[in-house]
Amino acid sequence: MVEPLKIALAGLGTVGTGVVRLIETNAELIARRAGRPIRITAVSARDRSKDRGVDLSPYAWEDDPSAIAARSDVDVVVELVGGSDGPALTLARGAIKHGKGLVTANKAMIAHHGLELAAGAEQAGVPLKFEAAVAGGIPVIKGLSEGAAANAIDRVYGILNGTCNYILSTMEDTGADFGDVLADAQRLGYAEADPTFDIEGIDAAHKLAILASIAFGARLRFDAVETMGISRVKAADIEQARALGYVIRLIGTAEIDRSEGEPRLFQRVRPHLVPFDHPLAHVDGATNAVVAEGNFMGRLLFQGAGAGDGPTASAVVADIIDIARGEKGAAFSMPAGDLEAMEPAPTGHRLGRSYIRFTVPDRPGVLADITAAMRDAGVSIESLIQKGDPDDDGEVILALVTHEVPESAVSEAMRILEGSDSLTAQPLVMQIIGD
Repeated sequence: MVEPLKIALAGLGTVGTGVVRLIETNAELIARRAGRPIRITAVSARDRSKDRGVDLSPYAWEDDPSAIAARSDVDVVVELVGGSDGPALTLARGAIKHGKGLVTANKAMIAHHGLELAAGAEQAGVPLKFEAAVAGGIPVIKGLSEGAAANAIDRVYGILNGTCNYILSTMEDTGADFGDVLADAQRLGYAEADPTFDIEGIDAAHKLAILASIAFGARLRFDAVETMGISRVKAADIEQARALGYVIRLIGTAEIDRSEGEPRLFQRVRPHLVPFDHPLAHVDGATNAVVAEGNFMGRLLFQGAGAGDGPTASAVVADIIDIARGEKGAAFSMPAGDLEAMEPAPTGHRLGRSYIRFTVPDRPGVLADITAAMRDAGVSIESLIQKGDPDDDGEVILALVTHEVPESAVSEAMRILEGSDSLTAQPLVMQIIGD
């Protein structure tokens, strides 16, 4: 009889219990596809008495998650604790130290410590896999590192956070403002009680840094991801965007910039205006989508559920099946020592069109002040929309779209207007993609 692959799980939240259910429900199918049975031998979580809806009595229980890494009846550790440091990192390091394979869904830990863990895994001769860390159940890491392995990837971009996408698409459908939709998303379980990592773009930035490393063979540079979330997007912006032929989506973009000779890594997470006819414009709800553009394959679109116990558990178990088959490829598609160290790319020279929203007092001369600043910065205005009557504070929304100009010119216009009494709030600048 073929020896089973013995695994231990740390973290029994929705994903962890989903992994248990999936392995138990599809045990025979998984064994046939893996070439050997996969057996859970031990589990660990903070509360032993909590009812998680699955029978955990067949498995050994460890109160200390790091203890499962040292067990002799464990071949692979599955880390589902979460957090970039603390118990999750201790467990990951311990698993590698004890010669265990490591599977994780922890995008924060990989974004911050992935290079260290990958190098350690290579030295120890054990696999490190993290498909579930990016875009839930979508096999985008496998797609880039295996399916697109022969291609030079020019750009990778997409919708990487389901919470933000749910909020923005719901704002489109209902006309409600950001705060109301966020509260509803929290009530429905689409957003955390503390949604900061999601709505400020940090979660998407973790995922983008991982994708960029795999796509371009670059060393992880999470600290270099330029990040802005969606908390300043108003219902008025959604309305103006629609009138102009766009939807608003939080987009993560990474590409290699060779404008200064040496390749530099451009990474950005920001809300963008997306044309109605672009594939990402039709990604609604909590769905994720990633576009990769290669020199021979052209454009690939990966789309599907970006979170949830079922899709994420499916990605975790797919990694376990790969290990059961004996697959031990480099975690970042090439050995950690071969990943290229790239400096962050400058952004001022980047050409593009921008949407700029101003909140201004309803008085004469305001428009002249704004257009003068644009003129002095060398920004040409393509179109301008003013939203109807002033609100209760006597303010109106003024939105404009620029012609294609360097980003530095838009930044200069914002600098000229800084502190102006023609503005009652900081302007919101969003780039336009897909043209």
